Amino acid sequence: MNRSIAIGAGVTAVVVAFVLYLSAFTVGMTQQAIVLQFGDPRQVITEPGLHWKLPVIQNVVFIDKRILNLDSPAEEIIAKDRKRLVVDAFARYRIVDSLRFYQSVGDPRNAIQRLQPNFVSSLRNVLGDHTLEELVRDNRAGLMKNIQTAFNLATQQFGIEVVDVRIRRADLPEQNSQAIYQRMQTEREREAAEIRAQGNEEAQRIRARADREATVIIAEAERDGQLARGEGDATRNNIYAEAYSRDTEFFAFYRSMQAYREGLKGDNTTMIVTPEGEFFRYFGAEAGRVRR
Repeated sequence: MNRSIAIGAGVTAVVVAFVLYLSAFTVGMTQQAIVLQFGDPRQVITEPGLHWKLPVIQNVVFIDKRILNLDSPAEEIIAKDRKRLVVDAFARYRIVDSLRFYQSVGDPRNAIQRLQPNFVSSLRNVLGDHTLEELVRDNRAGLMKNIQTAFNLATQQFGIEVVDVRIRRADLPEQNSQAIYQRMQTEREREAAEIRAQGNEEAQRIRARADREATVIIAEAERDGQLARGEGDATRNNIYAEAYSRDTEFFAFYRSMQAYREGLKGDNTTMIVTPEGEFFRYFGAEAGRVRR
């Protein structure tokens, strides 16, 4: 009898423990939980700790409370000016309404498949309203904020909040990159040719101005030289005239001496004159008496 009671108590304890095991579940600090009964939500649990459910007929789905990443493969975006751009971007979101999230998405593992098309659509809508030049040069932070706003509006029914959007890179397709590179190279070469032409033109202007200034300087120097020579000749002539007027005989003698010097300048010069000639007029006795 006692043995049967002990066995019954043991079996009861095992059954109770098993029922408790099936009924208890723990919600972590980073989790939310939805209690389902035959697939229908019965309770949403947001507080961490030990919680209970009806065994067998109820089950629990756990929802992550942390900020989650949504990566999108690189997408080719057509800009407003029909130019193509390859954009690699990602978003960060968190689940703020776990019940709505479960009802719209179902299994949390399906979230990426449900959210990714909305993210790509938001990228295309926002970036497609700008030209390629605007996408490359404008404030990228503003573009990412606009994408975040559009993605939030597109995913309201999923019970999530988009907290951030980032563009890793935005590149031209390979064929466009080559075409733009060639165009940029052509433009740089044209600009370089224009700069060289402007430099040559400026150099020619500088040389022409320098030549004009040199011509003016040389002409002024020659004019000043001629004026100086003229003044010197005039002074010399005045001196000669004054000397001649003071002593005409001596002046005539001096001019004769200069003529002798010029006439006998060469090493092999021979002069044949008669003593009575004009050349020796000032070396005779009469000339000496005239001077005395």
